[in-house]
Amino acid sequence: MPAALDLPSGLTHRALTLGDASAVTAVMAAQELHDVGEVVIEEADIVADWQRPSYDVTQGSVGVFDGDVLVGYAEVSGGDRGDAAVHPDHRGRGIGTALARWMRERAGERGTPLIGMPVPQGSAGDRLLEALGYRVRWTSWVLSLPVGASIPERPLPQGYALREATGSDHEAVWTLNEDAFLEWSERERQDFADWQASVTQRPGFAPWNLRVVTDPAGDVVALALVLLTEEGEAFVDRLATRADQRGRGLAQALLVDAFDAGRERGALRSTLSTDSRTGALGLYESVGMVVTSTWVNRAIATSAT
Repeated sequence: MPAALDLPSGLTHRALTLGDASAVTAVMAAQELHDVGEVVIEEADIVADWQRPSYDVTQGSVGVFDGDVLVGYAEVSGGDRGDAAVHPDHRGRGIGTALARWMRERAGERGTPLIGMPVPQGSAGDRLLEALGYRVRWTSWVLSLPVGASIPERPLPQGYALREATGSDHEAVWTLNEDAFLEWSERERQDFADWQASVTQRPGFAPWNLRVVTDPAGDVVALALVLLTEEGEAFVDRLATRADQRGRGLAQALLVDAFDAGRERGALRSTLSTDSRTGALGLYESVGMVVTSTWVNRAIATSAT
């Protein structure tokens, strides 16, 4: 771990463990509520990410404590991915600056040339990272389908079918997921065990969450992962179509199906997120979805460059 954090008197820090997931969720939720007016994070998100076989949270994280209470945290969770949060009640004490510097140093120690993290655009975190030299790499948006609205249905081509994924589909879904996202995402290919940890082994996962479209030969050619959140939302966490199958309306059919599946299980809202690397914002707006918050991913070179 890098040198001790430069923290105000009375605060301590240590590496985190999986048992700290609830405390980290609480800090992140407080920050999101303060900055964007809604809570996006769930403890299941943290657990799913931290339980990946490739990630050792005790080596990639640090928590800042006021007594026994976690008030801030940072992590370098793989590749150039980082994240950090400070409870709004403890801002202005230099905690965020110390965590941002720790994140950069930790990534450099691992040989990672760049480290970045998402922050709400215009937030205190955004302004701090800008002042520390973190530049904007891309912009992302959370979108919602207004209550009472629906996305126009798009019939599937003849011979195509939409259904829940089964266990025998999982490797094909993983392959499609990685092939599609790596067209625009600069990261290492996620292995199957990590994919399982973050998707099918995510706390609360049920078979209906993972939905696929198959072609006339029975091959998986499109996928959607829809989660029913604690806030009563049907959130489409992943949506992808195989490159040679695009333009047939498969993604739109999956989107309609995913939101319907969520509503059948009590969802009050339908949401998803996308970013400027995908070029999909206009597509979602064209079917009636509206932006509810805007985020930027800021990054900085490390000592490994």
